[in-house]
Amino acid sequence: MVKFGLIDEWQPRVGTVTSWTLSPEAIAAGAQAPVHPVPASHQQEEYLKAALRNESAGFRFSRLCLEAFDFQTPLDRGALERAVTTFLRRHDTYLSWFSAEKDGSIARHVVDPQIVELSATDHGTVGTAEEIRALISDITPGPFHWNCFTFGTIEWDGGFTLYAAVDHLNTDGISQALTCVELITLYSNEAFGLKNPVPEIGSYLRYCEHERSVSRDLTAQSPEVRRWIELIRNNDGELPHFPLPLGTESEGYTRSGHLTESVFDESAAQRFEKICKENGANMTAGLLAVAAIAYCEFTGAAEYLAMTPKSTRAVGPELNSVGWFTSLIPVPIAVAPGANFTDVAALAGQSYKAGKDLTDVSLHRVAQLVSDDDAVDIPVGWTVPMFSYIDVRKLPGVDLFDAINGCLYGNRGSSEEVFMWVNRFNDQTSMTFLFPDTDEGRDSLALYTEKVKKIMRAVADQGDYRPEPAAAN
Repeated sequence: MVKFGLIDEWQPRVGTVTSWTLSPEAIAAGAQAPVHPVPASHQQEEYLKAALRNESAGFRFSRLCLEAFDFQTPLDRGALERAVTTFLRRHDTYLSWFSAEKDGSIARHVVDPQIVELSATDHGTVGTAEEIRALISDITPGPFHWNCFTFGTIEWDGGFTLYAAVDHLNTDGISQALTCVELITLYSNEAFGLKNPVPEIGSYLRYCEHERSVSRDLTAQSPEVRRWIELIRNNDGELPHFPLPLGTESEGYTRSGHLTESVFDESAAQRFEKICKENGANMTAGLLAVAAIAYCEFTGAAEYLAMTPKSTRAVGPELNSVGWFTSLIPVPIAVAPGANFTDVAALAGQSYKAGKDLTDVSLHRVAQLVSDDDAVDIPVGWTVPMFSYIDVRKLPGVDLFDAINGCLYGNRGSSEEVFMWVNRFNDQTSMTFLFPDTDEGRDSLALYTEKVKKIMRAVADQGDYRPEPAAAN
């Protein structure tokens, strides 16, 4: 099973550490790249602006994504350097760097792939996991640096651990799985003379161009924009919030906490999914129905506005591309008096299908088009609770993860809301949360996880669930 969590929780084998990043010559040459006409994606742009606003936070505000996996064979350093170089040149998200302009805009610069070359740094034997974690975090720059990614190895008797530390600017969950599979293929070809093919890929640059083209055609009166605004207006004119207190009211930053809990085994997951499908919902919609019931039980509200991520990769070569290919879509769900889970799931299934129609309409773009007359509040730097379902069984290379000790981690950044992932593995389904690490946040997460597990298990074991009155909670 893939391990998830915070980088602070990673326990790598200790050994001799070598890191690779762009050479000083490559960085100097790349710095000459002119401004490119294709902007950052909406998500990248807002992410970069947030990093800029919080550059004095005193810790890395941007998200650092780390993945690692093992090879049971001695390291061939030359082969690895060639493999990583090929990987970076193939995926054009790594060929862009961004600058903050005097007018507050974000500009993209695109580098010729042939400029990409790596240099290695030998760090010697690093004796503790804590020192390895600190080293990797310290040497990986933030998102306004072209080289906001490092690769490295930890050599131990009989093999080595390969890691990739990449700023979220250039990756997402699917990209991390793709990265693992491709690096294994490229390294094996270089080290052992194999000729395993790598898949055709798309262009993240062209994806950003397409997204911006769609956005330019939107106006304040576009039906998709009006739909977004209507949903927010119906949510008391605000973006959604977690249903329980998180202790984020004080000034300053709230660091991220992590919690992972098992929900049920695969046989129970199959029963839960069967109930969802019988009522017109897929697994994602069924889980959003669970979240809606939990929200309404805690708050007494009759409606829940879910926000769930949706992959924006197009069918074809883009499915194999590395980059930040996600968007949030809205899924409003009503929980009527007397409704059971099966009733709510049916509505959630319809709402989720409708929400997918807004996949290409970024809420960031909607925020640019909102006027005072719309009576909605979308604050600068907004964040919302996110509820995501990941069928890990379908990720590229998932069958390898157990054998290679695969793991995915993120840094302990700042959290104002709760992000939740329901992860389905071959043998079990688990929940992973990132949340504000406060006393109230931890207490609320304990209540919330028990509630969600109770609902999911009841559906799996009894075929339905009747919501409890809010006063009973």
